[in-house]
Amino acid sequence: MNFARSVAVRYLTRRQGLFAFITTLIGVAGVSVGVAALITTLSVMNGFQTDIKDKVIGAQSHILVFGHMSPEVYQQNIALIEKIPEVAAAAPHIYGQGIITHAGQSLGLIVRGLDPEQEKKINNLSDSLVEGTFEPEGWTTDDPPPLVLGTELAATLGANIGDDVVLISPQSISTSAGMFPKMKKFRISGLLKTGYYEFDNTIAYTLLAHASDFLGLKQGTTGVAVKLHNINDAEKTAQKIYEAIGYGYSVRTFAQLNSTLYAALKLEKTMMFIILFLIIGVASLNIASNLILLGTEKLRDIGIMRAIGASPKMIRQIFMWEALVIATLGIALGILLACLLCWVIATFNIVELPGDIYYLTKVPVRMQWGDILAVVGGSYLICFVAGLYPALKASRVHPTDAIRYG
Repeated sequence: MNFARSVAVRYLTRRQGLFAFITTLIGVAGVSVGVAALITTLSVMNGFQTDIKDKVIGAQSHILVFGHMSPEVYQQNIALIEKIPEVAAAAPHIYGQGIITHAGQSLGLIVRGLDPEQEKKINNLSDSLVEGTFEPEGWTTDDPPPLVLGTELAATLGANIGDDVVLISPQSISTSAGMFPKMKKFRISGLLKTGYYEFDNTIAYTLLAHASDFLGLKQGTTGVAVKLHNINDAEKTAQKIYEAIGYGYSVRTFAQLNSTLYAALKLEKTMMFIILFLIIGVASLNIASNLILLGTEKLRDIGIMRAIGASPKMIRQIFMWEALVIATLGIALGILLACLLCWVIATFNIVELPGDIYYLTKVPVRMQWGDILAVVGGSYLICFVAGLYPALKASRVHPTDAIRYG
């Protein structure tokens, strides 16, 4: 093996002619560009995925328990949930549907009830307030209940802090004139921007008591939100919660609640991985042609080695080592180039994004060892396959013919 490796390195470093040098250089450059493009693209996609995940979890929680609970029951359930070692904190929540009307416009939305102090234990939603508050000072029971809107929802309605809006509940109330939908006036007390458009355009927030009254829950809640010490424990902890509080509730992890989003992100990354690997595939064709050319150049040498006892296997090993050396140089340069590109993108903000569209002002970058190892492994595999045909062709040369025509 050492003999085959030394011969392979000598063949690559001592080739004669400008054309031979250029073809080797193109082979190395092709692999390096493909590796760099793939790692950089995956790192950017990882950055976007991480940013989206952080925004979703920051506005929700790691696990949500759904099911109507009276005040006594949800307090009991919170106590049971917080006894689970993986759980950091739990808080009551209310989710309900409704319609909001303002200035002649009507939109469907989700009404979310929360306790601001307890909410701080499970997410950073309060940090997303860009203006106003959940609990305005000087509020009295004579005033409409306070309501915080997502910035996109407020912009669509043309509503600002201090404006009154009307929420319509899907529940109906009975009057002497018949059944009518329940309507309640709220006053906008704040604007909130999570950075995730789906939330900012569809959710309105109010205090637990007001949400419970509006949705007819009799001071109860629709469930409990749970924060974990480690997000990776979500699946097993959800099962523990399910077993701890009984089987009358639905327990959903953040991944299950946003399964469509995460599935789309995963598919997008997989397709990009496959498409960009074609660049390395094209570069491997250059490696194959380079090795075929090398086999033609060294035909006489191959014949002499065969004549003095070198086996076809050893000849194959020489050419496979040549493919491996080219691949290693290309992959190493590609990784260095990818690291440089990712650093430049993250540091100098060379790509500016319109914040009103992407909710970001610069491209997020997150390099992951798993992606790098996958790219390296895949690149070696492609280059190995590219070297097979030239290696087999060279090993099948008859010694006499090689010496005669070489």
